[in-house]
Amino acid sequence: MAPHGFREIEIPFVIAIDSDGQFLRIEDRRYDDKHSQKFFVVSDSRSSGIKPYLFYDNMEYLLNEPKDDKVAKTHKRHQAFVAKCREIALKHPEVHDFAAVVGFYDKDGVLKVKKDPLWPEVVKKVGANLSFVIQGKTEIVASNSILVDETVSDDESASAICLVTGKKSVPVEITGNTKINGCQATAKLVSFQVNSGYDSYGKSKGLNAPISKEAESAYTTALLKLLSKEARNSFIIGNRTFVFWSSSTSDEAKAVEEGLFSICGYIEDDPNEKITEVRSVFNSIYSGKRNVNDEDRFYILGLAPNAARIAVIYWKDSKLVEFAKNILKHFEDTEIVDGRKEKRPYQGLREMMSAVTLGGKQSEVQPNLPEATIKSIIDGTPYPYSLYSSALRRIRAELNASLYISRVAILKGYINRHNDNQKKIEVMLDKTNKNVGYLCGRLFAIIEYAQYRANNINSVKERYMGSASTTPAAVFSTLLALSNHHVEKLDNQGAKIYIEKMKQEVMSMLPAAGFPAHLSLMDQGRFFIGYYQQMQDIYTSKDDKE
Repeated sequence: MAPHGFREIEIPFVIAIDSDGQFLRIEDRRYDDKHSQKFFVVSDSRSSGIKPYLFYDNMEYLLNEPKDDKVAKTHKRHQAFVAKCREIALKHPEVHDFAAVVGFYDKDGVLKVKKDPLWPEVVKKVGANLSFVIQGKTEIVASNSILVDETVSDDESASAICLVTGKKSVPVEITGNTKINGCQATAKLVSFQVNSGYDSYGKSKGLNAPISKEAESAYTTALLKLLSKEARNSFIIGNRTFVFWSSSTSDEAKAVEEGLFSICGYIEDDPNEKITEVRSVFNSIYSGKRNVNDEDRFYILGLAPNAARIAVIYWKDSKLVEFAKNILKHFEDTEIVDGRKEKRPYQGLREMMSAVTLGGKQSEVQPNLPEATIKSIIDGTPYPYSLYSSALRRIRAELNASLYISRVAILKGYINRHNDNQKKIEVMLDKTNKNVGYLCGRLFAIIEYAQYRANNINSVKERYMGSASTTPAAVFSTLLALSNHHVEKLDNQGAKIYIEKMKQEVMSMLPAAGFPAHLSLMDQGRFFIGYYQQMQDIYTSKDDKE
């Protein structure tokens, strides 16, 4: 974690100078095209206007190199940066590193930098930060702890009660950057626009919601750490970023964090082994096999980009044991028979979002669906109707394709959590389920199988499945007649008996009134589940079923 008053940033290039300020070389601190070495710098922020950072900044401020055609504006920024370096060097004559940076500018260091062999590479990194390092030292000049005091105001008249700590202190005017996916680099969790109509009692910027420097530094540092890739404490769905953490540092709490990370789809290892391990962790915590403190908490924060600001769209604070219980319930409610060779016996949030979008593109998911779904998973409440209806819509739109297990799992989870006085859907084929929608789905699967055995095609699926799942009475007489024709064509007497036996088994449970004219939306979901489970049962060997 960054020390108080500092934040951690990537700096791809560092300017090496000697103790007198003579330019030596540009040092390349990049690991690859996207990642560079991280350094601690003073946690300071700016919005509009000219404000240099302390001994680090971009090319405009540091080297008078314009990013666009605004040469005059760049020159003003560069002058402000040099002036700030001189001011701090005069204030702290005991720190020779500050004087060395001033010496760099006095000795035409900017011109010398632009003649270095690495300069063409530096220019390519438009907007990237640079800093100085003194020959023989490992820390950059911007990491000096004395610089923290330079961002604190001495004006006690500006002190106020901190909204976070409740103590009287000097509030920050502009909070630190906490960029998330889809936001500008200067995006902040707390910010105010000048003269926007939200200023109160003559106050401006951060003084409208006073937060002490200590509190601001703490939450920005923690949030940036949780958002870092190596932390494994965040995930992105669509344009939503979710951050999560536990109040405890125990092995059990860490296992839960890792478990949620895995559930959200970030699995590099064997999925079967990983998810079995995750499920075991949640089960052992909920059952009491793992000793968890009853006071241990688990937190999830949902964030959304909004121009230069960050919007909080979800917040959950729950007991660790309750969290484990609800995750287990999600496993159970969405578990369904998996006939694939590479089995993945769970439904993570990313899989669910991919299942309800065209081509599995998570970027196309409805804006509010991820947070509504994750809220259902974490709270153990019914899944959102929009998730269910989206899964149904995608199934109908792709009737000629295989019925994705993720979509059927969503239908099963939604129906089982929705109390409509009907029998719960089981993991595998349930021959005792007499729901008419479920039976129609089973019967359709048998008819399709008969056609495939007779002609090696399954055209009935593409032509009739849509209407069979909504208005069964209109099409099933035709389908049964076709089925009889297909069964007659079979040469294998055993196959004939097998198919006819399945058909009679299902039809014997249909209501005396026959096929219904219409199926409700809930029963349409049961239709596809019955179809899917019947197909899995047909193609599963006796040994595998056992």
